[in-house]
Amino acid sequence: MNITNDIKPVTYLKSRAADLLNQINETQRPVIITQNGEPRAILQDPKSYENMRNAIGILKLISEGEADVREGRVKSQGDVFIDIENGLKANHK
Repeated sequence: MNITNDIKPVTYLKSRAADLLNQINETQRPVIITQNGEPRAILQDPKSYENMRNAIGILKLISEGEADVREGRVKSQGDVFIDIENGLKANHK
């Protein structure tokens, strides 16, 4: 994978948007759009974007869970199941 193929100036985007969208959707690699030689935006296909967002969400949950463990905010498995059972019983009344 050669990242230099995935860096395009904004003028390329303006003149060949359809081609660029086809490239992004076929390769599923993001394209970096530059303006005056500086990176200004990233174009990405929707499925890859969704996968990235999901991965970030999972990593955030893992990080929060690790912080809970460090701070002692934990419950035993037995206590969790008791809480679930009690909640289910309360909803069926």
